[in-house]
Amino acid sequence: ALLCGSAAATVLLKWLGQRQIQQKMEEARRMRDLALERMEKAACRFKKENPGVQTEHILSLPMVELVEKLKEGSLSLESVLYSYMGKVKALEVTQEVNCVTDFIHGCEDQLRKVKQQKEKGLLYGIPVSIKDHINCKGHVSSGGMVKFLGQVKEEDSVIVQVLKSQGAIPFVKTNNSQTMINYDCSNLIFGQTLNPLNHKKSPGGSSGGEGALIAGGGSILGIGSDVAGSIRLPSSFCGLCGLKPTGERIRYTPSSVCCFTHLTAMLGPMARDVDSLALCMKALLCKEMFRLDPTVPPIPFDDEVYSSSKPLRIGYYEGDGYFMPSPSMRRAVQQTRKLLQEAGHTLVPFAPPKIDYMVDELFTRGLFSDGAAHLVDCFKGDIVDPNLKSQFNTYRLPVLVKKILAVILKPIVILCCYSPNIYLFCHHSRSAKNLWNQHGAVAVYRTEFIAKWRKLGLDVILCPMLGPAFNHGYAGKLFAATSYTNLYNVINFPAGVVPVSTVTRADEEELKHYRGYYGDPWDKRLKEAVEGAVGLPVAVQCVALPWQEELCLRFMKEVETLT
Repeated sequence: ALLCGSAAATVLLKWLGQRQIQQKMEEARRMRDLALERMEKAACRFKKENPGVQTEHILSLPMVELVEKLKEGSLSLESVLYSYMGKVKALEVTQEVNCVTDFIHGCEDQLRKVKQQKEKGLLYGIPVSIKDHINCKGHVSSGGMVKFLGQVKEEDSVIVQVLKSQGAIPFVKTNNSQTMINYDCSNLIFGQTLNPLNHKKSPGGSSGGEGALIAGGGSILGIGSDVAGSIRLPSSFCGLCGLKPTGERIRYTPSSVCCFTHLTAMLGPMARDVDSLALCMKALLCKEMFRLDPTVPPIPFDDEVYSSSKPLRIGYYEGDGYFMPSPSMRRAVQQTRKLLQEAGHTLVPFAPPKIDYMVDELFTRGLFSDGAAHLVDCFKGDIVDPNLKSQFNTYRLPVLVKKILAVILKPIVILCCYSPNIYLFCHHSRSAKNLWNQHGAVAVYRTEFIAKWRKLGLDVILCPMLGPAFNHGYAGKLFAATSYTNLYNVINFPAGVVPVSTVTRADEEELKHYRGYYGDPWDKRLKEAVEGAVGLPVAVQCVALPWQEELCLRFMKEVETLT
């Protein structure tokens, strides 16, 4: 009777806990819907009072041109903000693809403050969307986690404060994957975000809400974050330009949602074109940024480097030797390389050193250096999103079980090291000594990478970008495919993404014969993940040395112009 009573009590407590979580999620969705309703009413009111506003024209303008028109007064700040707020785009987009999590109701007050600023900032009147986990005063930064839903932030994050000082108007927050450890864009609070270019496809993640909203025309500039490709992957999947800066150039304020040790997380811009990224970086790297965050080196944006036309010496590779690129990925690099050569640049073959070692020892072991204990703790009092379950079920196994499995699975890892889940079994360690060794190993690898770069006399690197957009449900099963992006998080180099082509029928036909390097289940999954993508964008990745964001952007601009 005692055992039965205890079991019944346990089941009841679990049910009550689950019910409480469901109620919190329902309340968050209700608050989101009310906020969007409020945004729609404000936009409709403005449209009714100003029937002559050319909304479609405003929404079609590139950001640099839009800023000029706002500064000269040929467009009003209200017409731009309410055009982006209006049902025509922002609401219509989120109803289609579920990308907005909140309306930043203070945007109308910010508009009035911008009009009163003595000096017009570089982003004067530009509406900006903000990734959900970045703090905005008076709003929740949930990161897709129920446990953070009641925590309203008392002040803006530094990046939001700087954007406002430059005249920008943050107006919505956008969806991200639960804990941001997955490069899909889904959580149980706000649901799955879809790719506006093809609803059967993922927008990428974790900054997928930004990717979907900008690609759908509902925002002109967004701020995402990147710890393994979370700016670059949605940019690639949605046909946008995105920049992951050097980690300390725009500092990422650590949050309780997801915190990493040796991997450098960073914030960065996403937009429709490279000039928009450059203008955003120029606006952010200002005196106000250096005043608010004295840990950011006071290095202003170098216009001279960005506007240079000097021929470049470009290293390139079509595959990293770890995960075979899809046919369209390889073709994108080949075609871009040819165009760059014809434009007078020098192209030099380059191969990243010890890529297996980098992914398995430096990235995967570093990401889970505590055996994923912090990540598992984050889920206490929460429900795991289905897209994360396969990963999470591995992370939460007891230490003893992981050690036993390590002995059994180590031969599999030696033969094929594609699965970070298996790798976690075989290299699980919470030792402080091992963590120190990890930091040292990353520094040594970075030095080796730079030495190879210098020996070839390179300015920048051209390399593949994972794509095209995945079918839903595959991102969580292909964590190892991020080798093309996570390399530049490990060594902390600036890296940007530029769309250069679209998937052709020939690419799709060639994909049928794709086997990968090993012909194993992970290679088969990539084939399944990217199939059915004819007409979707394909991007390349542009990389520079640390602190050379201007050169990275200049190279991206060259690629954009040529393609």
